[in-house]
Amino acid sequence: MISIHDISKRKLPITKSIIAVLFFFLIIIFTGNNVFAQEVQDKLNQLNKQIEDYQTEVLRLNAEANTLSNQIAQYNAQINLTTLKISQTEEKISLLGGRIDQLEASLDSLSSAFTSRVNQSYKLSRISDPYIVLLSSNSLSGAVSNFYYLEKIQEADRNLLIKLEDAQSNYKEEKVDQEDLHVELENQKSVLGTQKTAKAKLLDITRNDEKKYQSLLVQARAERDAIQDIIAGKGKETEVGDIKEGSRIASVIPGASACSSGAHLHFEVVKSNTHQNPTSFLTPKSVIWDNSPDGQFGFSGNWQWPINDPVRITQGYGMTYYAVNLRYYGGAPHTGIDMINANNDMTVKAVKDGKLFRGAIACGGGTLRYVRVSQSEGIDTYYLHVNY
Repeated sequence: MISIHDISKRKLPITKSIIAVLFFFLIIIFTGNNVFAQEVQDKLNQLNKQIEDYQTEVLRLNAEANTLSNQIAQYNAQINLTTLKISQTEEKISLLGGRIDQLEASLDSLSSAFTSRVNQSYKLSRISDPYIVLLSSNSLSGAVSNFYYLEKIQEADRNLLIKLEDAQSNYKEEKVDQEDLHVELENQKSVLGTQKTAKAKLLDITRNDEKKYQSLLVQARAERDAIQDIIAGKGKETEVGDIKEGSRIASVIPGASACSSGAHLHFEVVKSNTHQNPTSFLTPKSVIWDNSPDGQFGFSGNWQWPINDPVRITQGYGMTYYAVNLRYYGGAPHTGIDMINANNDMTVKAVKDGKLFRGAIACGGGTLRYVRVSQSEGIDTYYLHVNY
C-alpha cells in the first residue's frame, strides 16, 4: 500500500510533471501553430481587401450605361469576385482544419492524461484523511506540506477535467463550422460555373457585336411595351367565337418576326390585368430545356399545353437570365414562357375552353400578331408571334 511518506518524497517530480503537461496542453489548445495561423490570416486579409475592391467595381459597372462591353466587364468582375470568394473559403477551411487537427491531438492527449490521473487520484484519496496525514508526518511542517501537495494534485485534476471538456466542446463546434464551409464552397463553385456559362452565352448571342446587342435590347423592350399595350386593350382584335380546349387556334411563325429574332411561341396568362406564372396552370410534363443558364423549373396545373410534344423551353417566367443579366426588359421580369416544338410542328392549341380573339399591334417597326382566349374566372391567355 502506498504511504504518505512515499508521496511526500515523490511530490516534487510529480508536481513538476503535472504542471509541465498542463502547460503543454494550454499551448496546443489556445495558441496552436501560430506561424501557420498567421500565414493563413495574412492571406485572408489580402483576399478580403481584393473582394471589397471587386464588389465596388461591380456596383460601379451596374450604374453605368447598358452596353455589351459593360456587360462583359460585369461578368469578368463577377467571375473574379466569385473566384476570390472561393479562395477565401478554401483558406478558412485550411485554417479551421489546422485547428481541428490540433484539437484532435489535444483531445487524445488530454483523455489519456486524465485517465492516468484518475487512477493516481484514487490512490491519493485513500490517504487524504487529515488525521492520517498528520500521524504519518514527521513534523507539523511536514503535515502542512503534505496537505498543500494533496490540494495541488486535486486542483490539477479539476483543471485537467475542465480542459478536457472544453476541448471536446470546441472540437464539435469546429467540425460543424468545417462542414458548413464545405457546403458554402460547393455553392460558390456552382455560382462560378453559372457565371462563366452566362458570359459564354452572351458572347454567343451577340457574336461580341455591340450593334447586335443594342438591337436585341430594343427588340425585347419593344415586345415588353407591346404586351403591356395588348393587356391594356390597345391591340386591334377581332372576335372569332367559342373554341374548345385543344382546338387549333394559330401557328407559330417559322422564323424571325416583329419583336422576335426567331421562331417561338410566347405564352401569357393574365388574371384581372395581372401577369400570372404559367407554370401554375400547365400540367406537369417532361420537356426539353434550352434556357441555359437558368435551369429547370416545375409545372403544377391541369391545363393542356399550347403546342404539341416534344416541347422545348427557351425562356421561363420571371427574372430570367435575359431579364437580369442582359436587362432585356429594362429591369422588369419576363412575363410569359417561350417555347417551341422540337420537331418544327408549328401548331398552336387552346389550353382551355373560351372565346377566341385574333389581334395585332405595332412592335419594333412591324406588326406583332397574337391570339387571345378569354376563359372563365376572369383569365385571359395570350399566344404571341403567330399566324392565324
